[in-house]
Amino acid sequence: MTATSFSSLPLSAEQQHNLSELGYATMTPIQAESLPLILAGRDVLAQAQTGSGKTLAFGLGIMQKINPVFFGIQGLVLCPTRELADQVSRELRKLARALGNIKILTLCGGAALRPQIESLSHGAHIVVGTPGRILDLQERGQLELGTVKTLVFDEADRMIDMGFYDDICAITRACPLKRQTLMFSATYPAPILQDCEGFMINPEKVQVESLPSQSQIEQVFYEINPEQRFAATATLLNHFRPVSTLAFCNTKAQCEALAEDLQQRGIRALVLHGDLEQRDREDVLVQFINQSCSVLVATDVAARGLDIQTLDAVINVDISPNAETHIHRIGRTGRSEAKGLALTLCSPQERFRAERIEKTLEAPLDWQDLPQVKDNARSLQPPMKTICLRAGKKDKIRPGDLLGALTKDIGLQASQVGKINIYDFVSFVAIERKVANDTITKLRERTIKGKQLQMRFME
Repeated sequence: MTATSFSSLPLSAEQQHNLSELGYATMTPIQAESLPLILAGRDVLAQAQTGSGKTLAFGLGIMQKINPVFFGIQGLVLCPTRELADQVSRELRKLARALGNIKILTLCGGAALRPQIESLSHGAHIVVGTPGRILDLQERGQLELGTVKTLVFDEADRMIDMGFYDDICAITRACPLKRQTLMFSATYPAPILQDCEGFMINPEKVQVESLPSQSQIEQVFYEINPEQRFAATATLLNHFRPVSTLAFCNTKAQCEALAEDLQQRGIRALVLHGDLEQRDREDVLVQFINQSCSVLVATDVAARGLDIQTLDAVINVDISPNAETHIHRIGRTGRSEAKGLALTLCSPQERFRAERIEKTLEAPLDWQDLPQVKDNARSLQPPMKTICLRAGKKDKIRPGDLLGALTKDIGLQASQVGKINIYDFVSFVAIERKVANDTITKLRERTIKGKQLQMRFME
């Protein structure tokens, strides 16, 4: 038994068995460093990248204190975005299997308030949500936080960056003084670190090596003039031809301008920033994850918490002024043993930012000239198109219903059908681009669960 084995932790036999069933055997560095402290009841301030296993770390801490027979909120997790909250809830439900009938609610803005109030009226053990909605429900008297045993701040720096500091303070005051507080974040700039420590009692600081694997990620820097930034981005996309690319800009206005420029060049790009309505945000993410959009242009704040398993490339259209943020950006590619590509554009006036990154990485940067792309080169197109159908879970639609209609009825190969997403009132299915138009025509002529459904392309 090694120190990095989950079996070395003081967990119940049921949870140990559950972890084994889930395929967890060896702890990641952040888990190995933080879990002994968390399970001992200490407040912990942990710095770790997305994808490092932090959700499992604080999730086990929450489960350790849960009393299943008491229907009061014992665990509260605050997240900056709905996507991250949904992701955290899914992971916590897996861990809760070891405890029996544990109720976990996800409470976020952008969703209807009344169903959330109704769900709360039946009680819950754990709540995961965004600060604005949590505080709203608490102030309405619908969310009682006086029984919280474990308070978790996930992506704490981004919640503060997004203007949630006052909300976080109010929520913290509504929780008992005698509680465990856990904070996880990719970065802790000095002012934010000072703010965060004010919510905790003698926190233990945990930081693991966050530098990306040089063997997994090919990182290249290009010196460009500021006015050629958008054209250079298109050149890199058409040269390397990644299926999915996350392009980072430092401002919302730059995101909008770049996405529009790429669209005009025949490259399907969508934008993600904080001004989007929740429904628009979900539509954008569905298309990108379904590989119906080649490029997602985003700010750092908007991109936090995205659950994107396979990402071929990251392009830093605007180089980040913060070296840690740069490392966090490029760490989104090259995951799960896959190779990743990280490309950064840098003007002569920004070389000092590149030097900061070089110093932090403790390795020389690879500077190259922009590649040459032939004038008649075929423009980059995503491999799939996404069909949106006006029916979902409430209409008893299941993924198998759509897959059956597409393969058995229409005759598509399973390989021509991509990701299927079923929501309450709508469903999305990705279809290989070259057969998509013919597919939607045939699908409109057929019934699914006895009904002819309205549908459209997400373009």
